[in-house]
Amino acid sequence: MTDTPSVPEPQPTEHRVAYHRELEELRADVVRLGAMADEMIPQGTDVLLSGELSLAQKLIDSDDDIDRLSIEIEERCYGVMVRQSPIAGELRQLITITKMVAEIERSADLMVNVTKAARRMYGAPLTPHIRGVIASMAKEAQRLLRLSIDAFADENDALAGALNDIDDQLDQLNRDMVEAIFEAQSEGHIDLAAAVQLALIARYYERIGDHAVNIGNRVIYMVTGWLPEHNGAIRAKSRSEDSSEAVGGNGDNGDDGDKGVEST
Repeated sequence: MTDTPSVPEPQPTEHRVAYHRELEELRADVVRLGAMADEMIPQGTDVLLSGELSLAQKLIDSDDDIDRLSIEIEERCYGVMVRQSPIAGELRQLITITKMVAEIERSADLMVNVTKAARRMYGAPLTPHIRGVIASMAKEAQRLLRLSIDAFADENDALAGALNDIDDQLDQLNRDMVEAIFEAQSEGHIDLAAAVQLALIARYYERIGDHAVNIGNRVIYMVTGWLPEHNGAIRAKSRSEDSSEAVGGNGDNGDDGDKGVEST
């Protein structure tokens, strides 16, 4: 009895190899974009706490590089979609990248806002309490953004799903900041204009955490095909069906729902 000759595995075409290489390059560039935004958080915080305005314009200018790379990544994603007609996981990956790019780019914009606010309140004294909360918010915002990028790079939907709970700490720090601002303003340590700028700054840091959570949601979609919004859609559908059944139940002796409504 002769052995059945083995059939060699089909080798990927050069076209497919180039396609998957392009996907990997896109993923790498998203991680690089995230690292660029990540670096802006301590840099902008240093401008705020040190008052070194010479660093402010450098950071603001660096945002142009993030904008340029964001547009480039997004356009490349659209090009791949048109040329390759990706399906299933590959399509979700490309959609996720286009959504993530916007979240990362906006996070960088928020640090530009922090820097510009620091310039507007130049010379305003900061109490030790306020300085401490700002430092903690910056550290937590950077941690959240970094974890969201790690979740994407590792395709870790468990980490991505945990980001919403991790963000609770940053939300609490935002509340602490508001209390510290009221305390400092009521005691005469800062004026109203500085208090308003500090409240905005706290909100900017808190929003970076929200963008990280949004990235996490997109990573979950990339890995599983499920978005948190789907839960809301299911609840809305269930409420709609329950409402329809309740209306239909008003009919007499099995009459259809429309007749039941007319008879009331």
